[in-house]
This record gives sequence, structure tokens and C-alpha cells, in this order.
Amino acid sequence: MRVLLSLGGNIGDRLARLREAISMLARCEGVRLIAVSSCYETEPIGVVGQSAFLNLAVEIETAFAPLELLNMVKGIERDIGRKPSMRWGPRMIDIDIILWDERVVESEVLSIPHPAFRQRLFVLTPLAEIAPDAVDPVSGKTVTALASSPEAVGGVVLHTPSSALCDMLDICQEQDH
Repeated sequence: MRVLLSLGGNIGDRLARLREAISMLARCEGVRLIAVSSCYETEPIGVVGQSAFLNLAVEIETAFAPLELLNMVKGIERDIGRKPSMRWGPRMIDIDIILWDERVVESEVLSIPHPAFRQRLFVLTPLAEIAPDAVDPVSGKTVTALASSPEAVGGVVLHTPSSALCDMLDICQEQDH
């Protein structure tokens, strides 16, 4: 199954944490890394007075079930050092499952598509770079259409192009970027 993830963080060496998370994802049995977006510096949402975030998106293929993948990415977050904190507060790493093909999942612990992704440019901009034609099964709109919608908010500035990020990671050989 094709899955799109959003990764971000704003504590410590943000780029190093993102690289570490991508490397850990790529090494997971049952996960194949397909694409990595550029990295963007973004304004915090929800809690003011915190450092800017770095955000990017990755596309993976996996045979995991949604809850299995959720547990795996939460394990990566813990391994990198994420601790429970306030909602929308500072964090070392955050990995969210955004889209899973055209699947809709609703449970107590997981919602796919991610409930707020349609309004967040820090998610949509990197997603549109690697999966512009991916369709939100709820709205029927492509990621590109959602990214250009007036409802999508947040400042997004290119930080590290995907080519440079992939050179640093040495794991993105299949990518066309």
C-alpha cells in the first residue's frame, strides 16, 4: 500500500532528527521508502512563542496494517527521544500518517486521512512535491488542489532541497528529484 507521511520537529538539531527518522523508516522491515520531499521551515501552529519547525513528507510502500504502522512510527518517535508533551507544543520529532492510498480509517487512536492536513501548508507543500496527484478520499481533491486552497494556512519556506537531503541520507536512489 502507498502511504504518505508527514515528519516534523522543532527541538535541537531539527534536520538531524528528520534524517534519523527517515533512515529508521528506510531500515524497517515491511517498509520501502519511495520518495522524500524537500525540507521546509514552517511557522508553529497552535502554540505561539516556540521555535520554527522543519517539515517534510515521505512516501512509503508497506504491507503493514494501519495500526501496525502507527505503532511502528510512534516507536521511531520514542527511539529518537520524543516525550509526551502538550498538544501542538515543541517536539523533537513528529510522524503523522496523512494518506493511505484512498483508504479511510476511523478509530479511537487513528484517523486516515489525517483530520487537519487539508488546512496545513506545512503538510501540503511537501506532499504536493512528491505526490501532487494523490487524492484525499474525503474531499475528492488532489494534494495540489488542497495546497492551493485558501483554507490552507501557514508560512512555508524551503530549507533543504530534496536532492541535498537525499545526498545526506544516501537512501533515495529511486527518487527522480
